[in-house]
Amino acid sequence: MSDDLFAPSADPRWFTIPSGRPFLDDLARGLCRSLGKDLPEAQILTPTRRGARAMARAFSTQTRGGALLLPQIRAIGDLDEGEPPFDLEALGLDLPSAISSLRRRFELARLITEHYRGLEGRNVSGKLALELADSLAKFFDSLALEEVDATDRLHSLVTGQGGDQYSLDSWAQHWQVSARFLSIAVEAWPKRLDELGMMDPSQRQVTLIRRLIDQWTEHPPKTPLILAGTTGSAPSTADLAKVVAAASMGAVVLPGLDLSLADDAWDQIEESHPQGTMKRLLDRHHVPRATVRVWPVSLETDSRKSNARRRLLNEALRPAEATKDWRDQIAALRAESAAAISDGLDGLTEINAARDEEAATVIALLMRETLETPGKTVALVTPDLTLARRVSARLTRWGLQADSSAGEPLANSLTGRFLLDLMTLLQTPCDPVAILSLWGHPACIFATEPGRTQVEMYGLRGATPNDMDSVRAALVERNKDTDLWDRYAAAILPVAKMPISDLGDAATRITRLAESLSLDDGQALWAGAAGASAAELLAGLIREGTGYTVETLRDVADILGQLIRNGKVRTGGNTHPRLLILGAIEARMVTADRLILAGLEEGVWPQAPDLDPFLSRPMRAALGLPSPERRTGLSAHDFVQAASAPETFLVTRHRREGEPQVQSRWLWRLQTLCKGAKVDIPSDGRWLDWARALDRGLSNKPPALKPAVRPNPKPPVEARPKKLSVTEVEVFIRDPYAIYAKHVLALRPLDRPNEPVEGRQRGTAIHKSLERFVTEDTQLGKAGIDRLCDLLHEELAATRLSPAQMALQKPLLPGMAAEFIRFEADRRAHRPKLHIEQRGELKIGDFTLVAKADRIELRDDGVDILDFKTGPAPSAKAVAAGFYPQLTLTAAILKQGGFADIRADRPLGDLLYVRVAPDVTKPQSAVQKGLFAHDLADAALSSLRRRIFAYAEVDKGYLSWTAPQFLKTRAGDYDQLARLYEWYVLGTEDAEDTAEEEV
Repeated sequence: MSDDLFAPSADPRWFTIPSGRPFLDDLARGLCRSLGKDLPEAQILTPTRRGARAMARAFSTQTRGGALLLPQIRAIGDLDEGEPPFDLEALGLDLPSAISSLRRRFELARLITEHYRGLEGRNVSGKLALELADSLAKFFDSLALEEVDATDRLHSLVTGQGGDQYSLDSWAQHWQVSARFLSIAVEAWPKRLDELGMMDPSQRQVTLIRRLIDQWTEHPPKTPLILAGTTGSAPSTADLAKVVAAASMGAVVLPGLDLSLADDAWDQIEESHPQGTMKRLLDRHHVPRATVRVWPVSLETDSRKSNARRRLLNEALRPAEATKDWRDQIAALRAESAAAISDGLDGLTEINAARDEEAATVIALLMRETLETPGKTVALVTPDLTLARRVSARLTRWGLQADSSAGEPLANSLTGRFLLDLMTLLQTPCDPVAILSLWGHPACIFATEPGRTQVEMYGLRGATPNDMDSVRAALVERNKDTDLWDRYAAAILPVAKMPISDLGDAATRITRLAESLSLDDGQALWAGAAGASAAELLAGLIREGTGYTVETLRDVADILGQLIRNGKVRTGGNTHPRLLILGAIEARMVTADRLILAGLEEGVWPQAPDLDPFLSRPMRAALGLPSPERRTGLSAHDFVQAASAPETFLVTRHRREGEPQVQSRWLWRLQTLCKGAKVDIPSDGRWLDWARALDRGLSNKPPALKPAVRPNPKPPVEARPKKLSVTEVEVFIRDPYAIYAKHVLALRPLDRPNEPVEGRQRGTAIHKSLERFVTEDTQLGKAGIDRLCDLLHEELAATRLSPAQMALQKPLLPGMAAEFIRFEADRRAHRPKLHIEQRGELKIGDFTLVAKADRIELRDDGVDILDFKTGPAPSAKAVAAGFYPQLTLTAAILKQGGFADIRADRPLGDLLYVRVAPDVTKPQSAVQKGLFAHDLADAALSSLRRRIFAYAEVDKGYLSWTAPQFLKTRAGDYDQLARLYEWYVLGTEDAEDTAEEEV
């Protein structure tokens, strides 16, 4: 075959590089061979800038280390000033400059706000207007790229005149409102652009391409001109392809045109088919598919297996109407070659992971294993950014960082994190988690403050403070320095309380606040690529947000937060040159030795169509805009191009983000075709096994590798506790290790910041309320109910219940107070003498047992001991078994005369748990039927004596969880310290051999 691709010819030059071939390498090799020393005179147009950069690398590869003058390589989609070969002196000098994307967003938001202002019930907030502006911008982009003049068509829809008059009345009211708004927008937006002296970026791009088409039509280039990698999805690009193909030394090189598909099936291709866009391109210019030639270099070097894979995929994705003869096509493939299908599946591997984490680990292993072969490259292709980030995180296991086309999220950078924390604090200045995150930031001026620990320990741990003053009051109460808190409040509160109306002004104040809270007057915050990206973002927001009305600081935080979360940082830093992570679009012209296609689930790849608040499907059709299926067709083409690579892995998940998934339609079609041929897509379970083994314990553990044993520390006798309360004795019985950690190691559990107010805090508050009520000797009846309600409200508020939580509790308080008053009236009918929260103690050798009884009632015929519970009370059976000795030991102390002013010879009456709830206050006896309180008290004291004497021996250890049956209901504060999971859940050899202690 002749190497002269540009020999004189009467026919336009249309080529294709088959799928599965390295597109750029074949293109570069063919041009180098054909043009030789004339290569620098050539002009190559690619769809994207990334493709242009990759094209340059492909030419460099051809030199094998030698020198080479490159041709001019430019991206069609990025026409801009200063980029030859497009002479903007002739093409775009008279055109206005393009409006920036951020400014366009705000201008469209203003247009939306002005339109809806004054319409009853249709006012929109500044935040919502910006969200709608994004959809409106996409609408204008669609009109520009498809070169649709929607003015007349929208007018006919709204007025009910013309060919579309039937449509408007048949649509839902929402779409009618949208149609009327869009009819105004398509007229108002060009007028606003004229006022600004600017041009819509998409419209400007199309105009430049059209002018280029006109110039090359009138004065065709005399030097080689190649349009490579485009599918001609936009009309302007499609017409540019025609001009290039007709040039005397022009050529259009299509990616992966299917020349083997039967003509009848070709005629049935629809928008969602992988070949749909290129079929529309060829039909637009009346180019018969048979006249498109295979790129000579690709034809010469194409292998039998590559062709077989290509044929198999094209058959699997043939139009739905043409699948009825699949059996005939399978027979035809086998007639051409008995191994046609097996050759097509050779090098293709399907891996079905259970969930995201497993899929990410498998992909990371596939990428890591590739590096074992010198020079071999690997690329992950997926539209799922979350999965891509999971893979990047797992690659760090081996100290690897892949070159990701998506960049890193600005929100994950130090600067982005600082700004997001600051926005949270402007809305809730006393949020402990956000405060600690901001103060711990390396760029924050408070990061090295010595008083930071005190503020955290005494002001920010526990339930979320309701206001700034409560934190300061907590510090003052504990005699702690408040200087750091005062400085923080002085910085944050003026901005948090500022009146909000102008977005630009708000962004300016927030920027100044960020700089005042960061080191080096803000320079530490704006350093590096992430800092530069954030600075540019804020500068744009200040500039374009001036005059834009917002109602609340929350709107400002939402707008800025969305910009930060959508922002990307592309540093091109220290990434591995042989590891790539690409989106489906970026992978169109980039090849690798191993390709991993992941995210092959419906709604991911292909992606579900975006929800358009302005345009329904009938509206798009009426306006002449493409249907969502066209984008699906482009995605299908990307899939075929990538799946045709010699070594390809198809990775799917059964669950994504916890939700069950359905495999991609393309993979499903391929599986169906293979089943019809009675073969399966190859799978390799080794990768799943290896991925699972990474997080699984070793089956053959070396002797030195053992899980933690059940802790049983044996401290010196003199270090052991000499004093316990009756409630601690309950813990002692269940979990002696907790007593060791608390009293021997002197460890105390810390509340978490923003810890929810749970049952314990709520119960403590109710106990205090009841204690205060009885101590005050308030009269019963209506006055008593009112007073108890006030006490309950006061004590609950002191626990830092949020206003929302208090709103939930408040309706329950009158019922709780009324029930308690009823209970109190019944108890006081016998005129007992009450001892409230009285303290007692009992000496057992050198050990002291203490108790603080909620309530002791002295009657003429005996003594009752009451314990108030806001949760379920233990059963009398469990008390008799000795697992809950609080009341029985309190009774034992009373019998031994351990309570002042209560004679030891008074007979014991009942031991009562009193359940205090909104609907009932009900006593429950802790004495099992047939037993007596004094016998239970003696048994509990005898058991405690045996325990005390046993632990007075040095060989007696504080074993962890001697009563593990309570683990599910009574989790301990020191379980993590005891490494409970290792010895109790995973199990150890000696865990089951340890006998439980006697209660």
